[in-house]
Amino acid sequence: MMQISSDAGGNKHSLINVMHRFMAAANNMDETIMVPSLLRDMPLEEQAAGRIEPNNNNNNNHLHEDASKQQRDMYEHYLLLKSIKNDMEWGLLKRELSTGASFLEMAVKQQEEHKAASGAPDPDDNADLERQFHFHLRGLFGVLSKLTLQADHLTNRYKREIGGGNFIR
Repeated sequence: MMQISSDAGGNKHSLINVMHRFMAAANNMDETIMVPSLLRDMPLEEQAAGRIEPNNNNNNNHLHEDASKQQRDMYEHYLLLKSIKNDMEWGLLKRELSTGASFLEMAVKQQEEHKAASGAPDPDDNADLERQFHFHLRGLFGVLSKLTLQADHLTNRYKREIGGGNFIR
C-alpha cells in the first residue's frame, strides 16, 4: 500500500497545502460573514462602487475580471465560494443526490457524450496520462489560488463595509 509522505503538508507548493489554504480562507469568510444578505447589491469591484482610486497594479484587477462577469454582486460570489468549498468537502456525490449535477459533473458528462457521438476512441486516453495530470494539476493550483484570494478579498470587504476594518488580517 502506498504511503503519503508527511513532508507533503509542509511543502508550501503542495496541492494539499493549496487546498488547505482555500478551505481556511473559505472557513474564515464563513465565520466572519454573519449576515450574508448585507452583501446583496454590493458590487464585487470596489472601483465600480467608487470607493478606491485606481492603481497601477493590474494583478488585483485581473483577479476579479472573470468573477465579475459571472456574479453581479458580492452575495452571489459568496454563495459561489461556499458552494465550491462544499463540493471540495463533500465531493460531487452529495450534490448529485440532492440538487442535480454540478458544473464539473456536467462538463464530464458533456465530454463523455462528445466521445460517444464521435464513435472513435480517443487515442490520447491512456497514451499521455502524465501530461494530462500535470495540465490539470497546474489548472487546479491556479484556480485554488485565485479562489483563496477572492475569499480573503470578500471577507475583508465585508469587514470594511460593516465597520470592522481594524480587524483585517
